[in-house]
Amino acid sequence: MRVIPRARRAEIAGERGGCVLVRVTAPAEGGRANDAVRGLVAARLGVRAAEVELLRGARSRQKTLRVAGFAAADARRRLLAES
Repeated sequence: MRVIPRARRAEIAGERGGCVLVRVTAPAEGGRANDAVRGLVAARLGVRAAEVELLRGARSRQKTLRVAGFAAADARRRLLAES
């Protein structure tokens, strides 16, 4: 995922450079943007935020997430289908 913090609105904004583009309104301070990404992805996939785990990129715009109960391709397809 490619994350843009401090956006005007929170959304899954499609794909850019092979990454799912996510915009969140939260700033990238104190992990707030990471929490917002987890919450947005969880809401879009219909799972609890606790089931979305940040694997890599806690301090980067490039992030890798794991969603319990979803294969990577399935999660990506569902996120992009609704954008």
